[in-house]
Amino acid sequence: MDGDLGLSMALLRGMPLFGPGTALADEIVAALARAGDVLRNGDIVVIAQKIVSKAEGRTVNLTSVAASDDAVELARRTDRDPAMAQLILDEASEILRATPAAIIARHKSGHVLANAGIDASNIERGDAGSVLLWPVDPDASARAIREDLFRLTGQRPAVVIADSMGRAWRIGTVGAAIGVAGLVVLDDKRGKDQDLFGRTLQATVIAVADSVSGAAVLAMGEGAEGTPAVLVRGCSRWVTDDDGPGATDGLRPVQQDMFR
Repeated sequence: MDGDLGLSMALLRGMPLFGPGTALADEIVAALARAGDVLRNGDIVVIAQKIVSKAEGRTVNLTSVAASDDAVELARRTDRDPAMAQLILDEASEILRATPAAIIARHKSGHVLANAGIDASNIERGDAGSVLLWPVDPDASARAIREDLFRLTGQRPAVVIADSMGRAWRIGTVGAAIGVAGLVVLDDKRGKDQDLFGRTLQATVIAVADSVSGAAVLAMGEGAEGTPAVLVRGCSRWVTDDDGPGATDGLRPVQQDMFR
């Protein structure tokens, strides 16, 4: 099985600057062709959130945003632009913490992160007020890209949309899966596998999609590298024929929040 041969990652190079309507699947297939490669069943394509959002037209200029009274108050408490505060409120289902250091929000998709995922890095005119929102439904975006790849190639790789996120009690960011199609998100080993000494595992649940995303985002880079997609091989044991429940399968239910 491919999953027993070792993990490999290949950057998809030569991709364009993305904009509204760019066909992501076409660009992925073209990049592979330039590299003399093709998609195979069992592959995983990890795509940076930014190019998905750009293709879906999720760029907003802050000058076009009217701030509500709630946004003005949030901006005052956190020393931010009121228009930015308004976008965070619009994209969030809940504000969990709001300080000058960070606004931690639960995005409408369920993910918890700073600023509801809104960012200005690697965005044209980001220094002139343009920011990028997450896809409205990252799991749906991953499913659509996977279907387009199947239409183009006859192969059905897994598709993961990844973004960099901070972590509780840790400094720095790591790549995390925000949209998933065709990949096991959580591999629950509890009560099934054993350790080296025959003890049945009691608490081990492997975050497969996040682990793949972390490695892929490290390969992509965070600056001007211009390599927003990675082909991952060696994990076919977790690639599924059906799209699966998506990245939201890896979100801890709100009722299990131990820090409220």
